[in-house]
Amino acid sequence: MSYSPVILNLIQALCAMPGIGKKSAQRIAFHLLEKDREGAQTLSMSLSQAVLKIKNCQECRMLTDDDLCVICSSGSRDESTICVVESPSDVMAIEDATGFKGKYFILMGHLSPIDGIGPEELGLSKLEDKLAKGSISELIIATNSTVEGDATAHLISGIAMKHQISCSRIAHGIPLGGELEYVDGGTISHAFFGRRKME
Repeated sequence: MSYSPVILNLIQALCAMPGIGKKSAQRIAFHLLEKDREGAQTLSMSLSQAVLKIKNCQECRMLTDDDLCVICSSGSRDESTICVVESPSDVMAIEDATGFKGKYFILMGHLSPIDGIGPEELGLSKLEDKLAKGSISELIIATNSTVEGDATAHLISGIAMKHQISCSRIAHGIPLGGELEYVDGGTISHAFFGRRKME
């Protein structure tokens, strides 16, 4: 039996989300249409609003609806310490699991020459400009424990050393191949506070 083209489009759109396969997309679509049309409307409006209004913070590249995100505009954060992460969800993971009071720089990915992602796509020139100003005393690298994350961390540590800035990387309590957003808070906290200097 074939579905209406409108339903098929909805299922395909839901499949675009990470971790959602065709069967999960079908279940979500039918749940929203059969039992929660009001929730579906709220979801639709929220998503539409986010797509129109959300942009990157001018300082750290976090997703925000203002020129500066909440963290960058806060006067209570330590301006001398920057934690470099791969994605906005990594910021949320660190914020939830640690008492980190510095600021962040979000790469929006990692080095991946096959996918055409190099230093420029990661905003490393912007990061280097920040380091060159001389107000940063410590750089914490919290890239994922993957081959790409390791390569990215190595490149960033070289930039930090060039500007004589203390550089450490979070400890590998994170499982090899793991991604921060899927790791429990205790493991992230242990890895964060057990970070080590980059050689």
